[in-house]
Amino acid sequence: MSSISPAKIVSQNSYLAAGMYPWKNPSTPSKLKITEYFFTVPKDHSAPSPSSPANTLTLFARSVTKAPPAIAPSTPPPALPWLLYLQGGPGYPCRPPQHSPMTQILLDKGYQLLFLDQRGTGLSTPVTASTLQMRGEEDVQARYLKHYRADSIVKDCEAIRLALTGGEKWSILGQSFGGFCSVTYLSFHPEGLREVFLFGGLMPLVRTPDKVYRRLYPRVKARNEAYYAKFPEDVGRVRKILSYLSRFGDGVIKLPSGGDLTRRRFLQLGLAFGGHGGLDSVHDIVLKCATDIDMFGHLTRNALSAVDGAVNFDDALLYAILHEPIYCSGKGNKAAWSAQRVRDEFPEFALEEQPSTTVGNAASVTAINFSGEMVYPWMFSDYTELRKVSRVAERVAQDDDWSELFDEEQLAKNEVPVYAAAYQEDMYVDFDLSMQTAAKIKGCKVFSTNVLYHDAVRSRVDEVMKGVFGLRDDVVD
Repeated sequence: MSSISPAKIVSQNSYLAAGMYPWKNPSTPSKLKITEYFFTVPKDHSAPSPSSPANTLTLFARSVTKAPPAIAPSTPPPALPWLLYLQGGPGYPCRPPQHSPMTQILLDKGYQLLFLDQRGTGLSTPVTASTLQMRGEEDVQARYLKHYRADSIVKDCEAIRLALTGGEKWSILGQSFGGFCSVTYLSFHPEGLREVFLFGGLMPLVRTPDKVYRRLYPRVKARNEAYYAKFPEDVGRVRKILSYLSRFGDGVIKLPSGGDLTRRRFLQLGLAFGGHGGLDSVHDIVLKCATDIDMFGHLTRNALSAVDGAVNFDDALLYAILHEPIYCSGKGNKAAWSAQRVRDEFPEFALEEQPSTTVGNAASVTAINFSGEMVYPWMFSDYTELRKVSRVAERVAQDDDWSELFDEEQLAKNEVPVYAAAYQEDMYVDFDLSMQTAAKIKGCKVFSTNVLYHDAVRSRVDEVMKGVFGLRDDVVD
């Protein structure tokens, strides 16, 4: 039995909404019933304190079902099984269910869904520079952030499950970091789970991020090669843009958000390389910026806004601070700016090195590599909001007193059905490490593919859902 107390339901209000794709069935358009919930839970489930704003958190979630018929049946239909969706991140909220491409697919499979804003995101006691500073001095802020990892999120989920289902088990679906949370859930609270679906979320079972980055840098390099092979003219365009930024002095040019457009920040556009259409989206921005420089000798507001909006960590403070600590498991392990340290093992990513890789017809011009899903300490100088928490981020990076995030013994004797999608070309969650994790979860079935990327649950939802649910529903032998 769970030692976690049920969450308190503070309020719930419902409304009707149209489905995301009404044109697919114009004769019978989809109508949804959305219910907005606010809950309260302890900040620290392991040491619940007296109820007060300092010791409790407010969580927000939206449930969705198919809208009831206009004429209610004489006998109420049976309650549908719950499926909880855990968003990727860390630090990102859920979009409203009516805007999610997976909603109708899952409703058609017979679930009622719950989209949870994980603690610190969306409307769930959001963590921003201003709200974090309200917690007290920097040491207090750093300790506070330790409660925003997968172990605390899982305890929130259990508290909500007990409040909503009366103790019945539920299904969970985790995308990316949401999948990491799901592996933590399997490790410590399997009693609450009926089945688990993972999409690009087979968490590497590591103690620090170093091994993760040693696998990911070569994958980012491969995506750079794919980018420049597709757009060889961008070899010169990227160099032109970086030369322009260098000529004015790194950080002199300001973005609409107030941040500094340094060369290193511009190269963070490569974060998009791991998603469907990511190469094209980066090319569009590179083309826009290079054309501005050719036409006007400067970057216009439109170009600056495009760069600003493409990679905006000011609105993802939790992601920036906790992206590396989400891999720290157990005492004596710390992140210590892993991406920066490991990058020194890959000089082709050092801007100063001007790497000698040549691409296509640009034989006399060297290609400069974009970075990927890495968080660097300099970001807390280049981004406006991150500057306000730079010293807190340093404390978190050097912290070596972390709770456990997984239990290999429990995973080895797992009895909960687990169905996972693992992407061979995943730039964010290494495929080989994912398969090692799958092998350690008893009964885990994997849909493996080399034609889908990490964001398939959004960009290619029909294909990936068919593959994963086929593991459960189809007969193989």
